Amino acid sequence: RLQCLNERREGSGALVFRAWEERKDRTQFVESDDDEELLFNIPFTGNVKLKGVIVVGEDDETHPAEMRLFKNIPHMSFDDTGREPDQMFSLNRDPAGELEYPTKIARFSNVYHLSIHFSKNFGAETTKIFYIGLKGEWTEAHRHEVTICNYEASANPADHKLEQITPQTHFIS
Repeated sequence: RLQCLNERREGSGALVFRAWEERKDRTQFVESDDDEELLFNIPFTGNVKLKGVIVVGEDDETHPAEMRLFKNIPHMSFDDTGREPDQMFSLNRDPAGELEYPTKIARFSNVYHLSIHFSKNFGAETTKIFYIGLKGEWTEAHRHEVTICNYEASANPADHKLEQITPQTHFIS
């Protein structure tokens, strides 16, 4: 289940993840509560190769100015945002959703959980986002069960019964 930390209205963070055709809808948005930071935790039902991110904000100081991406850290909190992100972007104001920020595909090729941290905006007290679009490819998750194997450090000949071994020698001339 998608989670947004520091959202002013409970559940509004999920509203900004919509179909591409609905990106210009200004009736649904998320706004930060205490300060300009927002943190989204997005679990996927499979593995995703993330290729790009689109962020639509207002054409003013509430538009996010920086986006930090973290992959495969479930239940991330603001305490965890001090670590080095997998990729960071300086954002431009984009009220129309025309800019796509390409990710490092090699780094984001096997993502089952994505955290997006908007750490600052262009100077306002709160951050406001109308749309977040994730571009990529989804594949079904392959969960492998644990296999328990025993390996012999040295072979015990009594465990390997053989009829008769006849050594053969061949000469090459």
